[in-house]
Amino acid sequence: MSDSRDFHKPVKRPAELFDRLFAADDPAEVSRVAHSTAQALLTRVRENPDGEVVDRLVAFTDRHGIDDIAELWSRSPAKTLPGALWRLYLLQLMIHDDPQTAALLYERGRTELESADPVVAGAPVPAGPDELVTLVDTILRGLFEGDFAVALDRAAAFCRVQASGATHLADDYERSETERASAFTTRALRLSDYAADLAACAALWRRDALT
Repeated sequence: MSDSRDFHKPVKRPAELFDRLFAADDPAEVSRVAHSTAQALLTRVRENPDGEVVDRLVAFTDRHGIDDIAELWSRSPAKTLPGALWRLYLLQLMIHDDPQTAALLYERGRTELESADPVVAGAPVPAGPDELVTLVDTILRGLFEGDFAVALDRAAAFCRVQASGATHLADDYERSETERASAFTTRALRLSDYAADLAACAALWRRDALT
């Protein structure tokens, strides 16, 4: 008889998840559960960062999809602990789902940006699809077993590099492929918002004010 652990829910990866909102019957209860689960998870793992447990958390969306996490954290305000965790998992999902596009955006952004963001993000030069998958997993791992604020700052820098790349690619396609240009513009705006949210969360964490 097969081990039932070999079977799991299908991984859901539609691009719309990047903007998806999940319904809630009782917003107050959802908020309470979101904050309590985020705090409990982070406290437990950071106090005892067992490598196997961290591995499972980093690979959670690969095995289970995003819906379980969404039910907990997707409706949380951006500048909260569950809001930060939700954005990090969505960022990971975006990179895992299409690492080729992620690498294209990252390399374009890296060459266009005149800032330290590529250095802060920590990707190799040049950064291909495999390297970006490894990078985003490393950043997520840092939430559980490293400096939480540093991990958020790295994620914010990563988003800024990607947003720059998406903006410049949108400009490239503006005349020839307007729909593709619009898609890149939308992604750039969302990544810029995530960068600002994650940087704000890092600052709050350093003041012991991220809840």
